[in-house]
Amino acid sequence: MILFLLFGCASLERSRFSGDLRNAADLYARGDFEGALKVNQSIVSLAEGKPPGDQSLFNIGLIYADNKYQKKDYRKSIVFFQRVVKEYPQSPLVAQAKTWIGVLVVIEKSKEVDIELERKKKKLVR
Repeated sequence: MILFLLFGCASLERSRFSGDLRNAADLYARGDFEGALKVNQSIVSLAEGKPPGDQSLFNIGLIYADNKYQKKDYRKSIVFFQRVVKEYPQSPLVAQAKTWIGVLVVIEKSKEVDIELERKKKKLVR
């Protein structure tokens, strides 16, 4: 009976997170980035360092990298992908998170180069 209660509770918890993940995905698909962020952040808090916290951190990274999100922030996105790598080294999402980190770092560096070029152009014009 005790085993049934333990496994039953674990199963209920997984299905609750599963519903939350679906809800976050639906919100994201509808363009409700703030709603999707809130649900994913809640999952990260409740998961307490266990799956599906890795999936939610990854999702948050994707949201901050999305061009349609008005508050798009590649640096924040990188931080969340780095958390997946650091906090969930065994996660199947680590390889994808590392790829995203690499791509976003290149984009951020190219933005810095563009800003520096513009600054130098303005100096030359003066």
